[in-house]
Amino acid sequence: MEAPVAGIDVSKDKLTVYFQDSFYEFPNDKRGFEEIKRVLPKGCKIGIESTGVYHINLKYLVGEYDVRVINPFTLKKFKDFRGKKSDKNDAKKLAELVVSMGSEFTTSEARELTSQWDFVTRSIVRVKNRLRRDLVLLGYRDSLSRKNLNEVLRGEDNAVLSEVRFLLGELERLEARKREIEEKLKEVVSKYSLIFTIPGIGRTLGCIILARVGDVKRFGDKKRFVAYCGLDPLVESSGKSVVSRGISRRGDAVLRRAFYLAALTAIKVNPVIKRFYEEHKGRLKGRKLITACARKLAVITWAVLYYNRPFDASE
Repeated sequence: MEAPVAGIDVSKDKLTVYFQDSFYEFPNDKRGFEEIKRVLPKGCKIGIESTGVYHINLKYLVGEYDVRVINPFTLKKFKDFRGKKSDKNDAKKLAELVVSMGSEFTTSEARELTSQWDFVTRSIVRVKNRLRRDLVLLGYRDSLSRKNLNEVLRGEDNAVLSEVRFLLGELERLEARKREIEEKLKEVVSKYSLIFTIPGIGRTLGCIILARVGDVKRFGDKKRFVAYCGLDPLVESSGKSVVSRGISRRGDAVLRRAFYLAALTAIKVNPVIKRFYEEHKGRLKGRKLITACARKLAVITWAVLYYNRPFDASE
C-alpha cells in the first residue's frame, strides 16, 4: 500500500500542513512538530521546501516519517508551482510534487551531515589562514608544522600569541568534529555504491556526493547533472565572439566543492582525469584547470551511477 503524502509550508513562526484535503497550522517549534505527529500517520511522505534555517526543526520528524526537503533550485522547473501565492497553496503543491516526482526528492540525516561537514571544513580553512597570518606577525614561517608551532608557543606572551593558543584549541575541536561527522556519514551511506569504483573519489567525498545527489535518475543527461553541480561553463556571446566566464556556480555549492576536492586526488590516481589534466594544462592554469577536471569527474560520476556500471578507464 502506497504511503500517504503531506506537504508542509515552513515560515519563520508558522507551519502550514496540507494532508488529505485538509489544512492545519502549528507554531514552528518543537511543540508544533509534536502536534504534526498527532495528525500525520507514521511513515507518511512529507514534502518540505528548503527555507534556510527555518526548516531546521524537521529533525523532530526524521526517523518516523519519509521527509523530503525540496530544494528551491529544483522547484524552478515546475512553472506552475507558485501559482497564487499563499501558505496553503504552497503546502498543497509540495504534497503534489512528492507524488508526481516519486523518488526524485530525498533527504536523510546524511544530507544534514554533509552541510555540517562543509561548514566545519570551511571553518578549518579560515582558522588555519588566521594562524598563518599570526605566525608571520610573530616573525616565524607560516608553516603549521608541529615543530614550528612548538617553537612559536615557547615565545614571550603577547596578544598575538594568545590568539595563536586560542586558534589551536579551536582547530583541534573543529578537526575532531570533522572526523566525527565523517564516521557518521560512513554509517548512513552505503559503502557498496559504484561511485567508489571511481579512482579519486574516496569514502568521505563519495558519501557527500551520494547524499547531495539523491536519485541520479532524475538527471536525464550529463549536462543537467553538471548544471546541478554548478560546474557548467558560463559563456557569453556577442556577435561572432564567444567568451568563457568560468562556471555558473548556480547549483549545489557543497556538491561542487566535493567534486573539486576529489579532482585534486583524481589528477594523480584516475587515468582518465590524469590524461585530461595533461591535455589541458597548457591552456588552463590553477583553479580553472582543477575546476575543469572536477567537471570531467562529475560527468564520469553521472555515467557510472546513471547506467549502474563500474568505472572503466577504457570507455
